[in-house]
Amino acid sequence: MEKSTLTEAASAAPVAKTRGHMPAGLNVAVLGPFVALLLACIFFATQSDRFLTGGNLSLILQQVAVVGVIAIGQTLVILTAGIDLSCGMVMALASMVMTKLATEQGLPPLLAVLCGIAVAALFGLANGLLVTRIRLPSFIVTLGTMNIAFAATQLYSNAQTINDLPPTLTALGNTFTLGGTAVAWGTIVMLGLYALAWYLLRETAAGRHVYAVGNNPEATRLVGIPTQRVLLVVYVVAAILYGVAALLSVARTGVGDPNAGQTENLDAITAVVLGGTSLFGGRGVVIGSLVGALVVGVFRNGLTLIGVSSIYQVLVTGVLVILAVAVDQLSRRGAR
Repeated sequence: MEKSTLTEAASAAPVAKTRGHMPAGLNVAVLGPFVALLLACIFFATQSDRFLTGGNLSLILQQVAVVGVIAIGQTLVILTAGIDLSCGMVMALASMVMTKLATEQGLPPLLAVLCGIAVAALFGLANGLLVTRIRLPSFIVTLGTMNIAFAATQLYSNAQTINDLPPTLTALGNTFTLGGTAVAWGTIVMLGLYALAWYLLRETAAGRHVYAVGNNPEATRLVGIPTQRVLLVVYVVAAILYGVAALLSVARTGVGDPNAGQTENLDAITAVVLGGTSLFGGRGVVIGSLVGALVVGVFRNGLTLIGVSSIYQVLVTGVLVILAVAVDQLSRRGAR
């Protein structure tokens, strides 16, 4: 009887917390970043007449598309109280696999894209297995695989940029006209992926399991949820998203660049943290990561328009990250 009671309590704990941290729409975690985004837009609109033009706003969305998609995967990992430092380098390796197979090996472009995404998924599988089976800290595991992916990218590409890509690989960089503004197809892909991720995390059992594992993995395990399998799937799905981001990067630049991805890991983590997802796991909403990516994109774009040096853009980003983490820590203390 006592064992049954303990099991019921364990079951209720993660579910109750999960419901508390999976709000409908824009909750408090997203409200702060959303207000910051709105204020930044108002400020830069007063400083530059070009800021609120359709072309410039579309450009901001194009600029954040790659980091935005990576941030979806990073959100999944951070919701489970992990972190993935390898995301940028895995993206770079996937992009080189796609471009080299399509141009030098003569593989059909769609098959080359799938091969690149598969390589990214293998890195996600390796990360997941090392975290779940050997129980290594995700920080150490992904720091190691980040370096492995970087070395593999340089060796595989001979540090050479791949040009003359087939149109299929750059198709998502093409634009269509919406209300007189050119909008890139890659932007639509990013927004569609956010909508899908939001639905899956909010409305499905698998999504609730991700939150539960981040809230209390031991209580979640006692309920009967396979926590190790959830973690493994999270790392693999995140890596698949890095592969999709690789395609968006190739489409936007028109080349396979072996030096890509060197800042995307920190940019993605920045977007997730600014978006209100807790680094301690179990709390956050994926739409917040999109808002966080847009905050960074707006600041960088706006500061460029008003002629501020790029070094100050980095400075502002660093300050925003520290503030976001401080707010998260203070909110945790207040909840205790």
